[in-house]
Amino acid sequence: MHVKQLLSDPQRVFAVVLDAGDEIASSLDEFARDSGVDAASFTAIGAVSSATLGYFDPDIQDYREIYNNQQAEVVSYSGDITVAADDETERTVHGHMVLALADGHTVGGHLLAGHVRPTLEVVVTESPAHLRRRHDPATGLALIDLTA
Repeated sequence: MHVKQLLSDPQRVFAVVLDAGDEIASSLDEFARDSGVDAASFTAIGAVSSATLGYFDPDIQDYREIYNNQQAEVVSYSGDITVAADDETERTVHGHMVLALADGHTVGGHLLAGHVRPTLEVVVTESPAHLRRRHDPATGLALIDLTA
């Protein structure tokens, strides 16, 4: 993983380039911890050797997994980085990804796991207000709590 801070005023903006084999969410979590980023949004393009996406099924309050075990282009990956309302050391990288497969079809969903090949280019923009997540018992998800 390679990181370069592009801007620092009025808010920090980073270029984060992931290398082949890097696990996406854990790498972004590591970047956020090392850079002191508590709240941010991100966008990315690149490619993966494999990815597990999820479709949230409210009836079971869990993700139905969508497996992609082939090389694919990341045509869109966007999301946010937040901390927990009750534990400021716990970060969450939450992102949705659309993959273009070799035959031109696409598949998308919540990124559960993914490995980069050959690169993923991420632009991270720190949020001026710190976003916090709190467990929502109705859905079973950790949702952004604007009152925190």
